[in-house]
Amino acid sequence: MSLLLLQLFNGISLSSILLLIALGLAITFGLMNIINMAHGEFIMIGAYMAYMIQQLFQKALPPSAFGYYFVLSLFVAFAVAAAIGWLLEKALIRYLYGRPLDSLLATWGVSLVLQQLARTIFGAPNVAVKAPEWLEGGLALTAELTLPYKRLFIIGLVIVCMTAIYLYLYHTRGGRSMQAVMQNRSMASCLGISTQRIDGLGFALGSGMAGIAGCALTLLGPIGPSIGTYYIVDAFMVVVLGGIGKLIGTVAGALGIGVLSTAFEYTTSATLGKVIVFTLIIAFLQWKPSGLATMKSRALD
Repeated sequence: MSLLLLQLFNGISLSSILLLIALGLAITFGLMNIINMAHGEFIMIGAYMAYMIQQLFQKALPPSAFGYYFVLSLFVAFAVAAAIGWLLEKALIRYLYGRPLDSLLATWGVSLVLQQLARTIFGAPNVAVKAPEWLEGGLALTAELTLPYKRLFIIGLVIVCMTAIYLYLYHTRGGRSMQAVMQNRSMASCLGISTQRIDGLGFALGSGMAGIAGCALTLLGPIGPSIGTYYIVDAFMVVVLGGIGKLIGTVAGALGIGVLSTAFEYTTSATLGKVIVFTLIIAFLQWKPSGLATMKSRALD
């Protein structure tokens, strides 16, 4: 029973990480239909912000203050990634709407530039981010079952981010405007909503969420310029499986992929388990191409 509960917790933990990464992608992909291949590099930006804040605390502040650096890193990672995402949308993305192939190639080029920039500034080798003391250890439920505080913190962080996005989308004017643009861009524009402003805000929000995801990933291991490329494919799978433009679909997609991946990797191997999950997703999308949850619309396709 302890082993079964541990595997279930590992599946939920993996699901929370995938969900945190896919949240920003779901916003940009659902809002602007932009295949943002640079999404992984915004994860990298968030991770390096945590590393820089850690270095700052170690050099400029007393050791007693070190435990607070990670909380500050989350806000800095969100702000910096959102600002860079907003600038990218203003300088490049807004000229590529309706041109999916061009946007894919352009954002892929941006990802290569950002990776090389990170190698120039921080170096090619991976760097380690030390977790604060209050995240060390774990919660011992039984003699054989211990839940690490780091993964519990990530799960809690995902719940906070999901709640914040839900409140923004469904209980603020800006969020309702964003949903209107997602559902019918032309009609929203006719009703006086500035679609360009919503696009910039949405891309900044999605990039900021990727920054938070990168900051959280520093708790799980070393970081490097290519950290985002390890998760970008799984993030796209979550978004496509969940359904474009639906928050509940993204949650369901992340939970399904995370739990199934953990189960298959435990019973087979890591490579074979991922192949089985890919095969199941392809088979499911053949049956339901729109994903688990679809956005209702009056538009006729």
